[in-house]
Amino acid sequence: MPIAELEPLLRGLPRSSDPRLLVGSETSDDAGVVEIAPGLALVQTVDFFTPIVDDPFDFGRIAAANALSDVYAMGGRPLSALSLVAFPLERLGAEVLERILRGGLEIVEQAGAMVVGGHSIDDPEPKFGLAVTGLVDPAAMVTNAGGRPEDALVLTKPLGVGAISTALKRGAAGAAELEAAVATMVELNAAASRAAVSAGAHAMTDVTGFGLLNHLHELARASGVAAQVDAAAVPALPGAEELLRTGDAVSGGSRRNRLHAEGFTTFDPGVEEWRRRLVADATTSGGLLVAVAPERADEVPGARVGRLVTGPPGAIRVDP
Repeated sequence: MPIAELEPLLRGLPRSSDPRLLVGSETSDDAGVVEIAPGLALVQTVDFFTPIVDDPFDFGRIAAANALSDVYAMGGRPLSALSLVAFPLERLGAEVLERILRGGLEIVEQAGAMVVGGHSIDDPEPKFGLAVTGLVDPAAMVTNAGGRPEDALVLTKPLGVGAISTALKRGAAGAAELEAAVATMVELNAAASRAAVSAGAHAMTDVTGFGLLNHLHELARASGVAAQVDAAAVPALPGAEELLRTGDAVSGGSRRNRLHAEGFTTFDPGVEEWRRRLVADATTSGGLLVAVAPERADEVPGARVGRLVTGPPGAIRVDP
């Protein structure tokens, strides 16, 4: 759902007053966190979507990595997962569904977690994802809300997945571009999360469907700070620049992201149009965006793409 429509809906819902709820939806964090014992909390999240690649096995792997990422974004580790399946079994056949499930299982096991069940419905349009439960020590938990002025912003994966998957649907993406996109989407954020926690990260989120600008906005707003992005430092997947320069590979979701971001983002006139599209690109299973003390930013694998600054909470300036 478009972020502009989702945010006001969520703001109108009451928040639980249970003191065990450590993180709810009010800070736009990646997962909910509930304390179950001193020093131990559950991290809970859910994510599913329609296929963005043709290969069923890759689709399963991507969907699983994407869902698990929310736990890593909180500094936690996945424990178990439930499969969510909507599938036209009679039309596409059991073999295709089995490949999707095997792909998801491979990534969950790679994360050291377990698939313990799930739920399925008949649906004319395939959808797959996971409901994931993880564990975290509340003292080591990282949320959206801890960013500080002058923190460096480190992005652990390149952007451009949305452009490449859109181009694929339109027959405009090559094999090399698709291979690079799949490789980054199935990569778990486990190592990056551990590195960020070890480096004393103050705030963290993952960059997914709302794009870099909107996820950064949520982090900065929750932290009570503004942000500055160095457009030239934001890494792009191979082939993404060419696709974004023409505009033919900009999805509807990316356009909505850009429109919403214009309400809190100021672009320097020198920022090229394709880079403006890149920072709004609707990403699937993207990397972590980490706010960390500048002297420790090199401990987090990725590109330093900007910093947090004193200013109106959630405001972003994008420089060339």
